[in-house]
Amino acid sequence: MTSKARAPLKPLDDALAELLAQAAPLAGSDRVSTFDADGRVLAQAAVSPLQVPPQDNSAMDGYAVRSADITAAGVELPVSQRIAAGQAGAPLATGTAARIFTGAPVPAGADAIVMQEDCETLDEGRVRINAVPADGQWIRRAGEDITLGAQVLAAGTRLTPAALGLAASMGLAELQVARRPRVALFSTGDELVMPGELPPERMPPGAIYNSNRFVLRALLLRLGCEVTDLGIVPDQREATVAALRQASAGHDLILTSGGVSVGEEDHIKPAVQSLGSLDLWQIAIKPGKPFAYGRIGGTHFMGLPGNPVSSLITFCLLVRPFLLRLQGVQDVAPKAIAASAGFDWPRADKRREFLRVRHAADGSLELFSNQSSGVLTSAVWGDGVVDNPAGQTIARGDRVRFLPFTELLS
Repeated sequence: MTSKARAPLKPLDDALAELLAQAAPLAGSDRVSTFDADGRVLAQAAVSPLQVPPQDNSAMDGYAVRSADITAAGVELPVSQRIAAGQAGAPLATGTAARIFTGAPVPAGADAIVMQEDCETLDEGRVRINAVPADGQWIRRAGEDITLGAQVLAAGTRLTPAALGLAASMGLAELQVARRPRVALFSTGDELVMPGELPPERMPPGAIYNSNRFVLRALLLRLGCEVTDLGIVPDQREATVAALRQASAGHDLILTSGGVSVGEEDHIKPAVQSLGSLDLWQIAIKPGKPFAYGRIGGTHFMGLPGNPVSSLITFCLLVRPFLLRLQGVQDVAPKAIAASAGFDWPRADKRREFLRVRHAADGSLELFSNQSSGVLTSAVWGDGVVDNPAGQTIARGDRVRFLPFTELLS
């Protein structure tokens, strides 16, 4: 009897394309305070109801002048008024200067600001201008940042602190954002123990602490998800089915770690299939080959490998973009940076590799000594991964594709 031929490894890009094709944006949205919108995704474009700045204003502390009045350095002018930020000055009379401060509206008639370092205060309310100003210097023009009616932030924008400030500068106290994905999370494995349940000296042979639960929950929260933590499910078919049935109610995604291989104690496949549909993929990446995607009713299911670095990498490369797309983000690819390898990697692999590295003092990338999928230390020590194509060796000094953890974990 011949054994069934294994399916070929699926390229990462193909797997991601298939996943994103299933990631229809979630129905519904929330209106939230701009104060509370960091990390949320705009469901509705932010259009400016005003121009920013609303009027010409001074970029410097100094004096507002008519440039025609200053034909040479050393001209003395009477100071006709003082204008602070938030105040409106009178039109500037010919042959006078106005004391002005940063952010204050430029008075009508003035066409330049001379910074105070180029001026000398004299007696009897006069000022000596020691530099000839160029027309328009140190004036921030009305609308130079934002014009009235401009779409400043597009729908699908993931909001950052700077974006919140931009929305606030337009007077937007609230923003319409995509609904948070609701994710049910659990781990499978009789070997798993939660920290705090047993001290290390009382751990039975073969038991390990459940690190994936902490990693995945934190990553989901960073992506703006509402997380229901269903804990650890024992390696039993009935328990797995019950957990999946519970998780499919009221959630957009079920995320598990462990149990997605084809061993006798891996119950995820038959359990999901008994309730819905499932595809088991062997992704051509290292670490992180086993991956599962399916549906239970209207709820997506994703199963990650159990090894901690494999779980982390597959989340970053497949789950993260999927969750962003559910929230309406179109550009979900992490931004790669060209960098110089400070190491040799002579062992080409048939799979696309993600090598944990960090920047050395000279700017090159140094390699963590142990690239095993079970060594989570490498992801704490490193500040990113080298995305190394299948069949590719690396020599010291080669240019490589670096993916920072700041991109992958945010």
